[in-house]
Amino acid sequence: MPSGETPSRETPGGEAVGRRTGGRIRSQDAHDAVLAAAIELVEELGYQAVTIERIAARADVAKSTIYRWWKSKAILVMDAYRTAVEQRMPEPDTGSLTGDLTAFATALYGVTAHPVRIRTLRGLMAEAQLDPAFAGPFREWVESRRAVVLALLARGVRRGELPAGADLEAATDHFFGLFWYRLLVEHQPLEPALAAAHVEQLLNGLARQGSPQSAR
Repeated sequence: MPSGETPSRETPGGEAVGRRTGGRIRSQDAHDAVLAAAIELVEELGYQAVTIERIAARADVAKSTIYRWWKSKAILVMDAYRTAVEQRMPEPDTGSLTGDLTAFATALYGVTAHPVRIRTLRGLMAEAQLDPAFAGPFREWVESRRAVVLALLARGVRRGELPAGADLEAATDHFFGLFWYRLLVEHQPLEPALAAAHVEQLLNGLARQGSPQSAR
């Protein structure tokens, strides 16, 4: 090992993080370590109990390093979730709108296999209703996920799979509304196996918007 370089620390999954070179964590390593630490701590402690100090200690970086990249805890936490979710759920392109939405919904509903993530999402949603400083970053994260579904629907319109006059904003709200309502209330199941049927119901409703009968 070259002089001045210390070995990287490994996560339980075997991923190397926090490699030091010349006594300093490389910039990208530090950035990734902070994002990972933010998610870990929110899932362990809940949003309110997490502090910048705790994140810095977990990531093995200085507080000043964190504030150089993020202005607040809220912005950092939601940036961490945006990055993680984009990696877990990239925009699908199966060749059809039905396939794209089903793939996306299946991955979205897959959160039910992770109780800690479910608890965390519920906590973040609740926090967004109570803390104005958190509500903005949370809404921006929600909008980033809505943008993916809006893009899929718009592509469906261009392909001729949806009528040109379909209300894509409302359709996106229906798509995520079902997810969040079942996630929060738990009155009905939310399982990946249900994704295809939910997408079919949504698309059938959109198709009727363009039918002659709906124009009367």
